[in-house]
Amino acid sequence: MFDDELHSLKLSDDGTYTAYSKEYDEHYHSTKDGALKESLQKHVIPAFKVKQNQDEVHILDICYGLGFNTLATLYHHKKNNLNTKLCIYSPELDAELVASLKHFTYPKEFEDFKEIILKLSKECIYEDENLYIEIFLGDAREYVKSFKDKFDIVYQDAFSPSANPALWTLEYFKDIKEAMKQDGILTTYSTALKTRLALYQNGFNVYLNSGDGYRNATTASTLKLDEFTLVDMEHKIACNEGVEPLRD
Repeated sequence: MFDDELHSLKLSDDGTYTAYSKEYDEHYHSTKDGALKESLQKHVIPAFKVKQNQDEVHILDICYGLGFNTLATLYHHKKNNLNTKLCIYSPELDAELVASLKHFTYPKEFEDFKEIILKLSKECIYEDENLYIEIFLGDAREYVKSFKDKFDIVYQDAFSPSANPALWTLEYFKDIKEAMKQDGILTTYSTALKTRLALYQNGFNVYLNSGDGYRNATTASTLKLDEFTLVDMEHKIACNEGVEPLRD
């Protein structure tokens, strides 16, 4: 069974299951937006609006958690007949959680990935001709520092800034920027001004990701993205005098 002393299953509003973390006192996904919908609409679809035509895409999935962002990427890739080779790297502090995911109640959209889920839960690595997935069991901050100019896409999907502030600071996003390619794109569910400030002060342009059926989210890139609406950060700063990003 998946449920244990640290986690419990929760049915979200799109009919897919997420989980509640008793350690962080938060769900892994928005129960209102829905687990699968949130992964697709706030991370995968906006990222691949920009990156779907590349021959190879390197993705940093912060953090692996229940694996939805990684698996939703595979689902989107297959559904749209994309030929891109996917290389996904994901840190996760909770080794017991990863091992338990072979018992998780995933949506039907992930049925084709049972073999991948099982292998990742046992070995934390899966590889075939067109796919490489690596789960790093350990500190995400240290893991990120091991990469330079590597990632086309970053899914910034850690527990919230209030629950896990170390993965939302100005210094953290500096390391993220250095790990990304110059034309990389970052996605996150967070629209908090402190999060956007941490990105902006690291040289990212900040964009609004909005659409029907899900709450607003954020995309960011050091380059101009025509697919999204630019957030006027100077205006935000002027209207919120004294606000600062989180710091280490």
